[in-house]
Formats: sequence, C-alpha cells, structure tokens
Amino acid sequence: MGLTRKHFTVVFLCLCFTVFLLLISVSSSSSPQGQMETAASRSLEHDNGVHCSRERSRAAWKIIDEYLMPFVEKERYKISSRCRLHPENDLYRDQEQHKMHVDINEWRCGYCKKTFYEEKYLDKHFDNRHYDLLNVSHSRCLADLCGALHCDLVLDSAPHKTRCNPAAIGRNKHLCESLADSCFPVSEGPSALHLNEFFLRQFCDAHTCSGGRKPFSKGGKVHFMPFLCLPLAVVLCCI
Repeated sequence: MGLTRKHFTVVFLCLCFTVFLLLISVSSSSSPQGQMETAASRSLEHDNGVHCSRERSRAAWKIIDEYLMPFVEKERYKISSRCRLHPENDLYRDQEQHKMHVDINEWRCGYCKKTFYEEKYLDKHFDNRHYDLLNVSHSRCLADLCGALHCDLVLDSAPHKTRCNPAAIGRNKHLCESLADSCFPVSEGPSALHLNEFFLRQFCDAHTCSGGRKPFSKGGKVHFMPFLCLPLAVVLCCI
C-alpha cells in the first residue's frame, strides 16, 4: 500500500513538472509570435491605411510647380489653403521636402540621415519608418487630381496613343474647371480672374477628343542653364 502511494506521488509530481514545462514553452513561444502578429497587423494597417499613389502625387506636384506656380507668383497671388492645389493639401509634401539627393546614386533621408542608392528605396523607407509623420487627418491625395492635371504626360516617357474616352474626358474637364473656380474665384479681383482664365487655358482646354489645344500651352518654369553662358560670353567678348 505504501509503495503504491509512493509511486502515485512520483507520477503526480512528474505530471505536474511536465505541465509546468509545457506552460513555460508555450508562454515563451507565443510571446514573440504575438509581437510578430501585432507588428504584421500594424504593417498591414500602414499599407491599407493610405490609398494614395506617391508616384502620381509627385507627378501632380511637379506639374503644379512647373506650369502653375510661376504664374501665381508673378501675379503675387496667395492660394488659399482650401484650394486642393495648396502645398499643405499634399499628403507627401513634408516627406518629399525631406529628401536629399546628395549624388547620382545617393539619396538621404532628412529625418534620420539614412542613405539609399535609389529614390524608390527611400520612398519605401518613408512608408515603413516614417509613416507616422504623414498628416492623414488633414492632407489630401494630390494624385486624385492627376486626371485634371495631365499627369500621364509626366509619367510616360514614351506616351502611346489610346482611343479617346468622352466620359473620362468630361469628368477630367469638370474636375479641372472646379479647381479653377475654387482656387481662383473670379470674385476676388483682377489677379484671381486672370489666373482663373489662365488655368482654364493651361490645363482644362486640352481635355477634348478633338485634339486641338495641347496641355501646358502657356509654357512653364524657365530653367537656368549655366553651360549656355560660356559660349554667349565668348561671343560677347569677340564683338
């Protein structure tokens, strides 16, 4: 009887010890897994939280900067923050301003100074490491205006001919005209009136299937090219 009770005690203690080891192993293995799942869910939230093309937003801003802002500055007109073309309404504007193109194959993050070989890797770095700096509550997606601003002309190095879609053309022209009216209300004076008409000619008139006026027909920013100055200086000296 005593031997049986002793055996029972030993078996019971062994079972308790085994259960204890199992609990420890489950706890230690589930903790990192839980952290990984949490990180993965956060990453998924980051991926799905912002549905805005960085590339097309960049193209839209390039068009605004090249083909609109020089004329706005010439008129000394201040665009309202309610205008969707205002820099504050570009979701990626702050991150784009924190890009440092140090050399041909060197891009640097202005937030943490980390360097990358190509701009696309810096973009991924922004998405993964500095997502929290995006002003998702107030800023808007500039890429949504690409239809009105003709972004495809900037993105496509070799544009190909496609059949004109009257419905899409109509939507883009309506969006374009609404931008002209909201950003440059004609009731605000001569400068706003002039810029409203300019915007219609520069961007909106090209939204047609007739193939008449081309986008950016009024020209854009003049880039200074120093290498042209040397031949000009030589010619002037020889006169």
